[in-house]
Amino acid sequence: MREAELLRVSLRIHGLTKETGRENKEAAPQQRYKDSPAMASGTALIYDDEMTSYKLLWDDPECDIEVPERLLSSYEQLKHYHLVERCIHVPVREGTEEEIMLVHSSEYLEVVKSTQTMNEEELRRVSENYDAVYFHPNTYRCAKLAVGATLQLVDSVMSGKVRNGMALVRPPGHHSQRNAANGFCVFNNVAIAAQYAKRRYGLQRILIVDWDVHHGQGVQYVFEEDPSVLYYSWHRYEHQQFWPLLRESDYDAVGQGKGKGFNLNVPWNKVGMGNSDYLAAFFHVLLPVAFEFVPELILVSSGYDSGIGDPEGQMNATPECFAHLTHFLMQLANGRLCAVLEGGYHLKSLSESVCMTVKTLLRDPLPQIAGEMAPCLSAIESIQNVRGAHKPYWKCLMYEVPPVKTAAAIVSKADAHLLPVSVQVEMEMNAQELKTFVSAFDVELVKEEKALLSLQNVLAVLDKILKKKACNGIAESSVASVSITFALKHCFDFGLQRVLCIVVGDMDLELDLDDGKMLLMNICQKQQTEKTNSKYYISLNWKEDAERNNFFCAVLGFILPVAYSYQPDLMIIVIGPNRSLGVNGISLLTCLLQGLAESRILVVIQDTEIKLVQSVAKALSGVSTPDFGAYTPASQENVLEIKRLRDQLQQEWKMLRCSVRNWVSGS
Repeated sequence: MREAELLRVSLRIHGLTKETGRENKEAAPQQRYKDSPAMASGTALIYDDEMTSYKLLWDDPECDIEVPERLLSSYEQLKHYHLVERCIHVPVREGTEEEIMLVHSSEYLEVVKSTQTMNEEELRRVSENYDAVYFHPNTYRCAKLAVGATLQLVDSVMSGKVRNGMALVRPPGHHSQRNAANGFCVFNNVAIAAQYAKRRYGLQRILIVDWDVHHGQGVQYVFEEDPSVLYYSWHRYEHQQFWPLLRESDYDAVGQGKGKGFNLNVPWNKVGMGNSDYLAAFFHVLLPVAFEFVPELILVSSGYDSGIGDPEGQMNATPECFAHLTHFLMQLANGRLCAVLEGGYHLKSLSESVCMTVKTLLRDPLPQIAGEMAPCLSAIESIQNVRGAHKPYWKCLMYEVPPVKTAAAIVSKADAHLLPVSVQVEMEMNAQELKTFVSAFDVELVKEEKALLSLQNVLAVLDKILKKKACNGIAESSVASVSITFALKHCFDFGLQRVLCIVVGDMDLELDLDDGKMLLMNICQKQQTEKTNSKYYISLNWKEDAERNNFFCAVLGFILPVAYSYQPDLMIIVIGPNRSLGVNGISLLTCLLQGLAESRILVVIQDTEIKLVQSVAKALSGVSTPDFGAYTPASQENVLEIKRLRDQLQQEWKMLRCSVRNWVSGS
């Protein structure tokens, strides 16, 4: 399918005027930020149309794509989807000179300041001193507003006024350096924000994720010796043939001195990278390292020139992809995430991607991702190179295998008050509806009263999920195997084409797996006898560390790649007897799977324990991010099990491919 057709298909799936106000205030003195168990709510949106008040004044083919409409179209689309009114408005202020000099020199600051009074010819001469930059008399004012808007967002998140947010700013920042403007960027907004957060709030671990299609070398230069900032960038590179044409943009630029291992570059050596390539880079590089790093704040350099249709990037990632990337990052740092606009030059693709990011920050259900889930060979080579370069620095890379808004829950009335207040409690399915439903299938399975009550619980929640009255849910069931058998039949009768069923523990399910309508994963303590040679049955032998959560390796390195390859319409997680996962592992699995099937998940728990129910309910409802525990490397036994399954199944489930060994000749 041609690029333009892909874009039309993507944008067809989705079915910004002025809120201004400013305040000027100096940065407060440093105060040590203390993490609070209380979770802030709300999403901030920061925008001021004054940042559209500069433009290119002469002919320059290199710079003519950086236009005021980039902000205007994004904000208008946010209004079109009624997202502006759902966000918390935060006024813009100017960044102070002291704040700007957290990154930039006073000499450079004076140069930019001097452009306010220049005529067109003088502006042109100053611009020619830098690479791919133009100045306008209003550039300095707008650049200060871009810095101030970014810092306002950081303050709002760190003070707990909001949970997360996005700043629509212009000019962008990630290319600008201590003494130089570069690549449309004047002041390095995100780098200043990281230094500011460290100084004002005493943060010790900040993650910067740069998904712009160009390498943010300015951010890299600022933090390449700083282990308190983990910088991740993927970027079009083409073996150093794409701008900014730097050797230090390659995968082996890992940082310097104490900062070694804290600079992650994923170079794309061809155009056309799509959703599966971006997701694979997250699964096999960023997320394992990020969970091990345990950031206190996430700053996203949100450049959408990496999206489909953009003339700069020439990539094929659809707007939905950015929703999923945002979702994964929201599981870190207790959800404290600040997205700051960088590039993006195809106005429709840019505005839709911005909306997808904001929708996800607002915790709307995630859209499904279209296309085959199979990263290309070039992407896999880059991913493997990055993993190899960083192997000495991260435990998760030491081995070949990398380590509804309102949930509806069925619990006893005595325990219902222990669940998050946003959880809607459903007690049973209508008796007549149940009788009609059971008679359509196998009455013999539910002759016992216990089985019938369990089925009532499960179907009451499932029915709400299928009819989109609830996004997800939990159900108690004393005989989960029977309930799941009926639940799956109900799903297929309802018209679902693909259901992912993950069974944790021992459970015997007699199911037909040949037609591909169900993918069954069994996570158990000992190897199960293979029931079928079908690729739709996977037995994962897993032994969990009793003290710590070592399940990151399995979820990120195996379960998520397979699940994204399968693209289910619904997910069912069944917690049975003799389970091999603790509460943290189950919560991690529940959180990260929400990127699929529009977040439709049914969790069925056989041997109920209130701590598990509480943690899963938090994960599903989004009221707070569960504590997954400290990252723990998987045991050699578990690593070998993941390797066995990857070797066995990577031809069938291509998202498992993060190494070119053993399969390149057959691809």
